[in-house]
Amino acid sequence: MNGKQDGRADPPGAYSGDAGQAHRAQDPPGAGGRDDPSDPQRSEQRLAELASNLAAVRGRIAAACAAAGRDPAEITLIAVTKTFPASDVMLLGRLGVADIGENTDQQASAKAAACAAAGVAVRWHFIGQLQVNKAASVARYAFMVHSVDRLRLITALGRRAAEAQRLIRCLVQVSLDDQAGPDPVGGRDGADGGRDGAGGRGGPANGRGGAEPGQVGYLGDAIAAQPGLEFAGVMAVAPLGEPARPAFARLRAVSAAVRSSYPDASVISAGMSADLEDAIAEGATHVRVGTALLGGRRPFVR
Repeated sequence: MNGKQDGRADPPGAYSGDAGQAHRAQDPPGAGGRDDPSDPQRSEQRLAELASNLAAVRGRIAAACAAAGRDPAEITLIAVTKTFPASDVMLLGRLGVADIGENTDQQASAKAAACAAAGVAVRWHFIGQLQVNKAASVARYAFMVHSVDRLRLITALGRRAAEAQRLIRCLVQVSLDDQAGPDPVGGRDGADGGRDGAGGRGGPANGRGGAEPGQVGYLGDAIAAQPGLEFAGVMAVAPLGEPARPAFARLRAVSAAVRSSYPDASVISAGMSADLEDAIAEGATHVRVGTALLGGRRPFVR
């Protein structure tokens, strides 16, 4: 914990925003999941579908760990629920999945409020490109932010976390592309959620973000200096048009360098529906799975 007090870290499911916001996460007719929360039969059908998909994903993780000589208990499965309703998050909770990933604050904040109002314990992982002006909202519910890649964001997120009396674990997002990532001092503040996070791969031009490997230590120092933040490790997405495993090997090397200065910054967030096996082979501790677990995505309906 880098010597920081962890008493401010909220238990799973904690949400320090306005509980009255929960109504915004309710699913309007035709808005999302395959189940209608008010229809017990359809809800149970969706639960069975998710259980089957979860068993298949856990089987893949176990096989990948066996091939790599690792223990499956070392791997945290993050279910990426982008465009799916809060009811799916609650069903996943019934199946023992407490780590949930979201790409946009618009969806994440509403679902966090709904789950908190329902008493469902969730660890929220923010995995999308994050705007500085969304830091205050994200700081109210995020357990971990995977996409930290510039100083302005670190400063804003640290200040807002301290104001909310919370401790947020942060990962430096590493660009594994040939093109440079954003300027670590200023950076790009386009709309959050440019990266799918659960199967799709975009390029820097698509708003994916990420710092150059040589900037990771510098940004890690800045995270560690913020009272409301903890430097927990690194995250990356394999670049388009390149085999995933060599890219993840580069991320593993960055992680090893980080741990020489920050031994507790051991998280490697890598691997999605299409490439989780390669990520696990190269030391991933957290995999972000959407399509293989929840099914094909659909447009988000407000």
